[in-house]
Amino acid sequence: MSTAATPARRYAAPGRVNLIGEHTDYTGGLVLPMAIPYETVAEVAPRDAGYRFTSASFDEVRETAADDTSAATGEWSDYPVGVLREVLALGVAVPPCEVHLSGNVPLSAGLSSSASIEVSTALALLRYAGASLHEKELALLCQRAENRYVGAPSGIMDQFVVTAATQGHALLLHTRDLEYELLPMNTGALAECSIVVANSMVKHSVATGDYRVRRQELENGQGAIRKRFPQVRDLGESTLEQLEAVRGEVSHEVYLRCKHVITENTRVRDAAEAMRAGDAARLGRAMVGSHLSQRDDFQDSVPEIDFLVDTALTLPGCHGARLTGGGFGGCTANLVETAHTGAFSEKLRAAYRERYGKDAEIYVCTAADGALARLKAEEAQ
Repeated sequence: MSTAATPARRYAAPGRVNLIGEHTDYTGGLVLPMAIPYETVAEVAPRDAGYRFTSASFDEVRETAADDTSAATGEWSDYPVGVLREVLALGVAVPPCEVHLSGNVPLSAGLSSSASIEVSTALALLRYAGASLHEKELALLCQRAENRYVGAPSGIMDQFVVTAATQGHALLLHTRDLEYELLPMNTGALAECSIVVANSMVKHSVATGDYRVRRQELENGQGAIRKRFPQVRDLGESTLEQLEAVRGEVSHEVYLRCKHVITENTRVRDAAEAMRAGDAARLGRAMVGSHLSQRDDFQDSVPEIDFLVDTALTLPGCHGARLTGGGFGGCTANLVETAHTGAFSEKLRAAYRERYGKDAEIYVCTAADGALARLKAEEAQ
């Protein structure tokens, strides 16, 4: 039971859209995401004993204790419970509390609702316990929660950008060492553009299914390259020439998956140069190239996503479009001139409805602050 005399504290973390750099984050590569103006809010309040997690989006109520060793349940609450376990594992004494989660990050859409839950929960629990972590430590804690307890083999991109993003900028992250650069979204022709996210309404989950298969394929290919070229630490350092050298030692599928990752890192570098120059057309070309590679080499697209991309590229004002997120459903990211976003959204939604008989949700996004920037701004008031 919560103690009514003590008001709940609120901690917010955004969702994210990845502009380019897909499936490179768990192979030591480059990613270029941005936070979006949709968020999860964790409200923490005292209890007499134990921990209780509730959600505005789900009926399930989860209660646990510091010495609870039960396995994950497969429900939404695995994410905050996993975070709690990782916080406790650091030796942080979290007093009994209730955490209530609410927000508007679309679920199972590839916009990082899970990382948003994790980071907001981590901030709530840490601050409630009188503790804090630097951005890298906070992101890594949340990744461990998802990997170890939830059982989703996700990389570090989502948790890091949700934690460390800055308004008006995308975040170029080198996932091997977690060094990053903030790239402006408001220079040159990019200043006249927005990111329009189209949700196919085809649900995906990184905890199960083909995502796991793809990750294992990449690990197999990475292992073959490292065996032949011991100086190469991961696919983030690999070249197409090295991949060709081991082509006869891996399956055709493994070859294609690794080809995507190696060429994707090149596209991320090109996209970063485009952003530094404010070149919307060049960034759009890199995004299209990324989608074609995901469709043909990584093979994690679906017909609905391909239709959204193909249609978007025929509409006025669209510089580029691609599948974003873990794949096998979810959303597309579209670089669209802001003056055209209204007409673009309506035409894309109408075409999708005519083809598939369902409505695609559309979100027009600008680059938002991450959780730590939001917290700093609130505490400065």
